[in-house]
Amino acid sequence: MDIYQAIILGIVEGITKFLPISSTGHLILAQSWMGLSGEANNAYTIVIQGGAILAVLGLYRKRVITMIKGFLGKHPEGLKLAINLIIAFLPAAILGPLFNDKITALLFHPTPVVLALGVGGIFMLFAAKWQRSAFHEGTDSKSFIGIAHLTWKKALVIGLLQCVAMYPGTSRSMMTIVGGMAVGMKPKHAAEFSFLLALPTLGGAAVFTLFKNSDAIATLDYTSMIVGIIVSFIAARIAIKWLVAYLSKHGLALFGWYRIVLAIVVAIGLYNGYFTLGNNAPNTSEDGVDTSSIPEPITFVYDHCPALPVATHATPSTMTGPIAVCQWPTLIS
Repeated sequence: MDIYQAIILGIVEGITKFLPISSTGHLILAQSWMGLSGEANNAYTIVIQGGAILAVLGLYRKRVITMIKGFLGKHPEGLKLAINLIIAFLPAAILGPLFNDKITALLFHPTPVVLALGVGGIFMLFAAKWQRSAFHEGTDSKSFIGIAHLTWKKALVIGLLQCVAMYPGTSRSMMTIVGGMAVGMKPKHAAEFSFLLALPTLGGAAVFTLFKNSDAIATLDYTSMIVGIIVSFIAARIAIKWLVAYLSKHGLALFGWYRIVLAIVVAIGLYNGYFTLGNNAPNTSEDGVDTSSIPEPITFVYDHCPALPVATHATPSTMTGPIAVCQWPTLIS
C-alpha cells in the first residue's frame, strides 16, 4: 500500500464512519477498486479507525468528562449516560467475537455490500417517514426524548440493532441512529448517542483486531498507518460536525437515496468487471505452501475411448477417412 492509497482509505474511513452509509461497505469497495486485498489490508482499515475515535473524543470531550465524573460519584447524569452506553455496547461485545470470522470470510466482498446498501437505503426512507408520524413535541409518552432521558431498556434496543450492522454494508451509524429514532430521539440526538456509542464499540473492535491479527498488522508500513489515522481524524471531525448540523434541520432521506443510487452504480460496476467479487489474496496452507482463493481455470483435453466400438473400414472411405476416431472430453483442473 502506498501513501496515496492510504490517504484515499483514510478519507473514505473518516467521512463514512459516522454517516449512515456504511464505512465498511465503502472501504471494501475502495479496496476492491484499488486491487487491495488480504488480512493485512483488512487489519489496516481497523487500525485507521483510531483517527475517527479520536475525532469523537475531541468533539465530545465534555460528555466524556461528565461520564468520568459520574463514575467518581460527582455527576449523576454522566453516570446514567455511561451506564446506558455500556448496556448498548454489550450485545456487540458478545456477538462480535462469536461471528466475526464467519462474517469476514463469507460477506466481506462487494456483492453482499451492494445488497445491504440498497436494502438499507429503502429501510431508511421508511424509518424517516415513520418517525414523523410516531413522535411529536410535547410531554406525553409519544414525545421526543433527549439523551438525558434515555432509559436502559431503550439503550438496549439501540445496542441490539447495532448488531445488525455486523453485516457489511449495513452501517453501524445507520442502525444506531434509526434505533435512537425508534425509541423517540430526534435524529440529531440519536446521531450524538451513536457517536458516543462508537467509542466503546470501535475501540473494542480495534483492540480485538490488534490482538487477533498482530502478525498481519506487523507487516503494515508504519508511515501508511500514521497517514491513514491522521487523514481519518480530519475527515471524521468534518463529517461529524456536518452531520449534526444537517440532522438539526433535515431527516435521513438524503442518505437513503444515496445508498440506493450507490447500490445501483456498484451493481453495474460489478457486472462490467470494475470490482472483484472476492478476496484474491494468496492463502497459506498448513504446510506453508501459498495457495490462491481464485479457482484455477478449467481446461479440457481429449482422450481416446478404446472401450467403445469404433467403426472401421477395410477400404478408406472418401467421407470418413481410414478410421473413425472416438474422442471424449476429459475434465481436468
